[in-house]
Order: sequence, then C-alpha cells, then structure tokens
Amino acid sequence: MQPVRRRSWGFGLPEMMLSLAIGTVLALAASAMLVGAHAAYQRNESGARLDDSGRQALAIMVRAVRQAGYRGPDAAAAGITAIRGIDAVGVAKERHGIDGPWPAALNGSDVLAVRFAGAGSGDGDGTVTDCAGFAIGGSDDGWSIFYVAAGPDGDGELRCKYKGHDGWSADALVRGVDALQVLYGIDTDDPADGVPNRYLNATQVDALDVGGAGWRRVASVRIALLMHGEPGSNPGARPLVHHLFGHGYTAIAGGRDTGVFIDEGALPAVQRQRVRRVVGATVLVRN
Repeated sequence: MQPVRRRSWGFGLPEMMLSLAIGTVLALAASAMLVGAHAAYQRNESGARLDDSGRQALAIMVRAVRQAGYRGPDAAAAGITAIRGIDAVGVAKERHGIDGPWPAALNGSDVLAVRFAGAGSGDGDGTVTDCAGFAIGGSDDGWSIFYVAAGPDGDGELRCKYKGHDGWSADALVRGVDALQVLYGIDTDDPADGVPNRYLNATQVDALDVGGAGWRRVASVRIALLMHGEPGSNPGARPLVHHLFGHGYTAIAGGRDTGVFIDEGALPAVQRQRVRRVVGATVLVRN
C-alpha cells in the first residue's frame, strides 16, 4: 500500500500583497476616524469654553448698563449723560473717560461708556461697583467703559476701563473677542415713554445730539460680541462671514457701520480655522 502524501499550502506573493493592501486601507480609515473624532472633540470643547466666556462677558456688560444713570441719595444733581458710545475706535487707557486720541479699533469694534453714581460713605458700601468690581462711594461717579483691544500676544480681549484712586486704568475681562458692536434704542416720542422706536449706532445718535438730547433719549442698548476659540479649534473649516446683528442689518447698514460683519477670510492666517460664536443681549436702560 502506498502512503498518502499531503501538501501544505502557504500564502503566495499575490495573497500577501492583497492582505497588506487591505490592512493599509483599514489603518488609514481608522486614522481618519481618529483625526475626525479628535477634531470634533476640539470643536465641542472650544465651543463650551466660548459659551462660558460669552455668558461672562454679557453678564458684566448687562449689569453695567442696568445701573447706568443711577443717582443715589448722596449723589450730585442729576443731568449727567448716563450712556455714550463711539463707533469703530479704541480708547486711551490713561485719558479721561472716552476722550481722545484713540488708537485704531480692533476689527472696527465700538466703545460703550456707562456712567452712574455710587452708594455709601467713603469708598462705598459695595452695592454699586464698576466693571472691574471696585466699589464706588456715594459722593463719586463711577465709570464702566468697554472696548476691544489686542492683548500682548495679539489675541483680542474685551477690556474694562475705570476710574480708580490713582487715575484711569483698564483691565482685560474676557479673552478671545474679535469684535464688539453696540446699537442704541432711541425713544423718539414726545413726551418720551421709555420705549425705543429706532436703533441707531453711535454716529447716528451723535447726529441727533443737540445739547445732549440724543444720548439722554437712549432707552435700550443692543450688545453683540464675536468670540473665538483657540488656534486650530476648527481645523479644515472654510472661512465664514459672521454678522453681529444678523444678515438684515448688514444688508441695510453694513456699508456705513464698520465692524458689523467679520469675514474670516480677511483675518490674519493665525486667526482662521477657529470656532466662533456671536453672542448678544438687549438691555433696557432703567434709570
């Protein structure tokens, strides 16, 4: 009887090359999924931080606008201009209030100045504070002036200018701010009923301002901020155009109101491909 011979078959070159090709495709697919998941995580994480920063910035500004024009029992006679603004400028840190000269504005950002009286004796009882958190005494007038400027690393930040014991100063409140835009709701009724009839920018309010009447008719303030995340927080994204007061306002007033829309494609390369958010609020002027 003849023994049965069996052959052992292994992988040939074609099979090995096919296996390597399939493995390479699977590895590339897994890498692409990992990169996509990491990018999505970066966007979500940066977006969450932007939401927190936006809420913080708006909370400080809304609180300041609500106390605009406040006059306590120890305050001097009423009649001050409680709210004032300037379009597309910065402010000098050491100058009085919003007096010039002003450095160039970051992305056409506006300036919002709020004035109010303090409360309590001496340095104040802490119930009335400026945007930097310092208490204002009842015999003094407090200031909260908001503007956007570039920080030491070139990144935009929302700043608070205030009057301290040693003169004027300014501190950064929130980093990662591209632009600040402000509109003012004007009560045009005679007699005034405290309800805004038109929203104008600061330049238009100045045109109405005869003896301060224009600014004293401000019944509400609309605030819009464009926030941005960390570098590379939105990798591969196409440049977008952000309208701080919506497409409608840009279409009507974009040509004469600098900074109400920001085109990412026109920003420096380091500022592109970042997560961005527009946050805003409308605040009634109570005093």
